[in-house]
Amino acid sequence: IMETRNCILVWVIHVLIWIRTTPHDRLRPLIARALSSVLVDYLQPRSLPRPCEAVVTRQSQLRPELGGEPPHQKMPLQAEVTAAEHMDLLQKLKDPQVLKDLTEDAVVWATQHGLVMGLATPTPAAAVVHAPLALTPVPFPAGTFREAEAAAGAFAALVDAVAEDDAYLLATLRPTAAHDDFVARQLALLEATAGPRAAHRGSQGVLAHLRSDYMLHTPTGSLLQVEINTIGVSFACLGGLTACLHGHLLGRLGAGAAERAALPPNDALDQLADALGAAAQAYGVEGAVVVMVVQPGERNLYDQQWAQTRLWERHGVRTLRRTLSELARDAELGADRRLRVGGAVAAVVYFRAGYVPEDYAGEAEWAARERVERSDAFKCPSVAYQLAGAKKVQQDLARPGQVERFLPDEAQAALVRRFFAGLWGLEDLADPDTAAAVGAALRDPGAFVLKPQREGGGHNLYGAELRARLERGGPGLGAYVLMQRILPPINRSVMVRGGEAVEADTLSELGIFSVLVRRGGEVLVSRGAGHLVRTKAAESDEGGVAAGYGVLDSPFLV
Repeated sequence: IMETRNCILVWVIHVLIWIRTTPHDRLRPLIARALSSVLVDYLQPRSLPRPCEAVVTRQSQLRPELGGEPPHQKMPLQAEVTAAEHMDLLQKLKDPQVLKDLTEDAVVWATQHGLVMGLATPTPAAAVVHAPLALTPVPFPAGTFREAEAAAGAFAALVDAVAEDDAYLLATLRPTAAHDDFVARQLALLEATAGPRAAHRGSQGVLAHLRSDYMLHTPTGSLLQVEINTIGVSFACLGGLTACLHGHLLGRLGAGAAERAALPPNDALDQLADALGAAAQAYGVEGAVVVMVVQPGERNLYDQQWAQTRLWERHGVRTLRRTLSELARDAELGADRRLRVGGAVAAVVYFRAGYVPEDYAGEAEWAARERVERSDAFKCPSVAYQLAGAKKVQQDLARPGQVERFLPDEAQAALVRRFFAGLWGLEDLADPDTAAAVGAALRDPGAFVLKPQREGGGHNLYGAELRARLERGGPGLGAYVLMQRILPPINRSVMVRGGEAVEADTLSELGIFSVLVRRGGEVLVSRGAGHLVRTKAAESDEGGVAAGYGVLDSPFLV
């Protein structure tokens, strides 16, 4: 990019010098103005998010051995705009022809630039459709957005500390495991691998890619945490591309520099690739690979493929994609604790599967997971990290003194607590606080959510279903967590699925990514790693994009 700009700069200067001597007086000012605008455009910093440039950046500029890796920098926001200015842009979509043209442009741009998902066919990679997307970004308070970004490091430190405490995880999750077989199997795996993990604690590699999800709570104006995701964290890659798409579409709507600068930079794709690359480098075996564990027939494979493509471009590390069933067949654990898959040493095992019971068809898949846990590969995540992201752990950490147990830094602990919503465990209904919360939920079920220990969307209970489950009671109720329902502001959005645009009242959820790479006690990488916004129809309880509930979006800071 810099070489191109320099060449254009030299060319423009030469032409401007020629203009000073040309006899064509009428043409001279017109040409000069046109070339001056080109010159200004190439000398000014780009206001679009980095992924726009990342899509077209040459491989030779990315590979560290061919010129170095550009440092991660938080680009300053050049301006903030008002919600009214955002609404002015939306008003243009009231024109049916403008809406039709912009929708077509969005679908084509998304397909051209890899903002796509596989179709539900036997071979999803062979047939694609644009990812579900919002046509314009959603207004979001700039100060609140920065607060969430600032908390990323504290949440990463909290999860890392919790994952290191086997005794805490076992004590906290055993009551849940008594009624949840999936949690029970994970705890059994944690205990089965305790010996080798303890023996190599000083040298074991740790890789975390986390996403803390939040929603604005209208009654208080605060930002409250929905959950923190520690396994199979998705849409870092397509989310970054969505920011790029929105920069393009705002330009098509006639947005000026201030409006386009209200899109914060989003380098989530590069941050994920660089965290994987840092772990592979720290592993220290030449030619070692990243093994990405995936679900069979995965439709969201392009979000995953972007990560492995960028990993190769930036770090020259190869990725092998395997299901748990394929790992059961192909993965071998040597006496040296090295995991070999297809003859290649695995430096990192990156799980984009393994978070739902259906991923484990039988004992062979559980045995494969145990082989990974016993190996010296970096796990993203380990079973301890997976358990640290459980809803029950989230609820327990909200109790007085628990965060402070793991984060002795008072400022960090206070920062984390600022985002907690009301959370109650249900294993002891005689507890006065729990009994009061259950009574309130029975009277007003719309003010609460009942959550099981599951990831992937579609598992929570709301309204009448929540009330019926509470009334039924029984010991199995302890497998759930009761949570205060967050009431976000309603926005007006145009959502595009399968090329069709639908305008609707919507709710949005902000996700903040973070990465952590550690070798024993030495933290190699710990930083915020981009963001994601998912938007859904206001009447929808669930919001997962891959599960078919929501669309990808971007924050428009106001």
